[in-house]
Amino acid sequence: MAAEKDLQIAEGGGKKKKMIIIAAAVVLLGGGAGGYFMFSGSDAPPPVAAAEGETAAAGSEQAAAAAADSGSASMGTALYVSMPRPFVFNVPGASRDRLVQIKVQLLVRGQNNEEMAKQHIPLIESTMLKTFSKANADDLVTAAGKDTLKAVALKDVQDALVEVAGTMVVEEVLFTGFVMQ
Repeated sequence: MAAEKDLQIAEGGGKKKKMIIIAAAVVLLGGGAGGYFMFSGSDAPPPVAAAEGETAAAGSEQAAAAAADSGSASMGTALYVSMPRPFVFNVPGASRDRLVQIKVQLLVRGQNNEEMAKQHIPLIESTMLKTFSKANADDLVTAAGKDTLKAVALKDVQDALVEVAGTMVVEEVLFTGFVMQ
């Protein structure tokens, strides 16, 4: 008899535990789904269809925005143009020559400058290779030497692009990888 009472108590407690676990799982899933729907939505209002008169005005506003993007290097969204391959070159040093590999990205402002930079990648690569080949391994060991090389590369690239494209296009040269052996 005592064994039956113990068995009944154990069974009843098991049902309660199962119910608590199921309820907790339902609450967690419901909270997760609610959080997903709250945070995954966009804050932007849905697009509104424009009347014919408004379409012409919107088109001229877009043209003005595009002109503003291409107007000056300090205006517009910052975009990054990756050079297609890293620069690999030899530099002389006091004790021995070194092999250097530099991965470069260009900071440009606005979509027009991004497209122009992509169009002139061969010119940019050639200009950077000329600049990098003038470097000295002893200078490239220091942070100041790397900063100087970036500044010279930026000036040379901007001068080359002004000559060909009529504008500086590139605002900053960024070294995203630098290895010297």
